[in-house]
Amino acid sequence: MKRRDFIVKGSLASSAALYAPTVLGYNAPSANDTINIGVIGTGDRGGGLIPFLNEIPNMRVVACSDIIPFRLESGLSKVDGKAKGYSDYRKLLEDKNVDAVLVATPLSTHAQIVVDALKAGKHVYGEKTMAKGYKGIKQLVDAAESSDKTFQAGHQYHSSRLYTHIVDEIHKGKIGKITAFECQWNRNGNWRRPVPDPKWERMINWRMYKEYSSGLLAELCSHQLDFANWVLGAMPEKVMGVGGIDYWKDGRETYDNIHLIYSYPKGVRASFTCLTSNAMGDYKVKVMGDKGAYILDYAQAWYYPEGSYQKEIGEVDGVSGATLNWDEGRGIPVNFVHEDSSKQALMDFRDSLMNNTKPISNAKTGAMAALCVQMGLDAMYENTIVETKSKNIDEILG
Repeated sequence: MKRRDFIVKGSLASSAALYAPTVLGYNAPSANDTINIGVIGTGDRGGGLIPFLNEIPNMRVVACSDIIPFRLESGLSKVDGKAKGYSDYRKLLEDKNVDAVLVATPLSTHAQIVVDALKAGKHVYGEKTMAKGYKGIKQLVDAAESSDKTFQAGHQYHSSRLYTHIVDEIHKGKIGKITAFECQWNRNGNWRRPVPDPKWERMINWRMYKEYSSGLLAELCSHQLDFANWVLGAMPEKVMGVGGIDYWKDGRETYDNIHLIYSYPKGVRASFTCLTSNAMGDYKVKVMGDKGAYILDYAQAWYYPEGSYQKEIGEVDGVSGATLNWDEGRGIPVNFVHEDSSKQALMDFRDSLMNNTKPISNAKTGAMAALCVQMGLDAMYENTIVETKSKNIDEILG
């Protein structure tokens, strides 16, 4: 068959159940079962995912939409085969040949486009951060819950088989009782995209403007917030933070550096730092427990046993007190073969549609990360400590 009606409907579960580290199974579909995808937003992210979609069996890009003509042209040029181009995403949603859409537009537009897509009968892969603001997050959660179509939130590390393995190991007690997370994503650059004509400035560099964007916290740190929520199976109880426009004096409105601390249940603290003036350390997630720690980057991980526990491992290894297979002082490498996380996330989306299973990164988990982002923004912009209970979080999550 050329097209199928892939219907998925799952009830919202508890946070812990939603974050259970389950790897979706995959029943190989027939070569004739094809999911026709429309890509809404063909800028850096949307356009960058098209080559992955071209490579994934049983997925085919048949349409693209973007309001910027040269971005649309660029997206269409990356598609293997023929695809229709639309300047208005609503026209793409009217295309009966489109089974599902990938939404990779500015953050401020996510909620409305996803809601429209679900109402149009399309399955949706919605890029992170899932939605902007408390109202937008609730709007999207309600639409996903009331729809018989699938929604997957685009937190690709949630699909990483390496990250899933680490979460499994943590939940089995490998590093003991978790006490803290230390997360960073540092860069040295102004974070701007080139603009061929000044009229496109706000459309191309939307990340710099509060109207469209939630800045570094949404575009970068949200991945790490999603991971902390996943590991702990919980929302933070409160957040404090500071940020500013202290280095790039170029008219931007979103901060060029942020520093936040989220307080989770049982005394677990999680810090998040993002700089644009110094790239030391790049991307890193550190999870610390009383028996050890894991350090993760984009595609690798290291295990660091703690104190006497490290000595015990050395003795088991046959050489008492031996220096184990340390890698650049970061610990013992976790050797784990896995696919690129962005590609894996799209493969998981395919598998959810083919197997009628609920995505592990869904509207509820995506909402939890998005709410953490908005709480962090409130803390920084209002110079206050923001508590989860004060924001009606339970009502938003359903």
